[in-house]
Amino acid sequence: MPPTRRTLVLIRRGDHEVTRIRVSRRRLATLGAGLGFAVGCVALAGWFAAASRSGRVEIERLRAENETLRLASSSFEDRLQSLRERIAETEDRTRKLTIVAGMADPGSSGEAGVGGTLHSATSDAALDALATRNEQLAATLDQVANRLDQNLRRLSATPSTWPVAGILTSGFGNRRDPLTGQAALHSGIDISAPPGRPVAATASGVVVKTEQYGGLGRAVFISHGFGRTTVYGHMSRLLVSPGQKVERGTPIGLVGNTGRSTGYHLHYEVRVDGKAVNPLPYLLTGPRTGS
Repeated sequence: MPPTRRTLVLIRRGDHEVTRIRVSRRRLATLGAGLGFAVGCVALAGWFAAASRSGRVEIERLRAENETLRLASSSFEDRLQSLRERIAETEDRTRKLTIVAGMADPGSSGEAGVGGTLHSATSDAALDALATRNEQLAATLDQVANRLDQNLRRLSATPSTWPVAGILTSGFGNRRDPLTGQAALHSGIDISAPPGRPVAATASGVVVKTEQYGGLGRAVFISHGFGRTTVYGHMSRLLVSPGQKVERGTPIGLVGNTGRSTGYHLHYEVRVDGKAVNPLPYLLTGPRTGS
């Protein structure tokens, strides 16, 4: 069978000129395939161009996101290092305070520095370690504060000043009683001073008892806590009453000659757990002595 041919008729508008082109089926199929290929190439090129533009946009977006993450990571590392430095400084101060408070050294965290790329696991571990150390330091500081407060209260309750300005005329210990002439224990010290001179509490505390009569005459008993009590005797007048709180230096009476006394002076005692002890080691300054 002879090949089938097709006739392509072209008519130019205006002069109605007619052009006829005879094309075989094979050539027409080839032409159609070529035209389809060309159209496909153009479409594919357009797709690649669009994909390329989209890829460049995505790359730029990823670059911007990466830069943001890098800056955030750098900022986090800076803050983490600053936090480490502040905790180290707190550790140093805590160590010094424990020495002042008379406590054991709390030690240091011993945490190694974290270097290189900051991964999520590393940052979480570093933050957990710092949080744990911060809690330990907070607990230690609470203990130090309590110990310092106790030390300050103990210091405030220590009878460390002279109750009156005068001359030490009799010390603590065995002596001959000035009234009976017999050997006896003198449970305090005697400080000679002019009549009416103010007598002051030697530490903070609470007045637990006052006496008007007896061997000590007009006397005041002050409890300072920690088992410590001071006694002030032979005064002419009392300026405090039982239950009254006093501070170191608070006037509590006036020098007198009441009770078993041979002259104007103050009898002063320090008792620890109810037992009289020598007051002189408690006093910060030396006495003025006389015969």
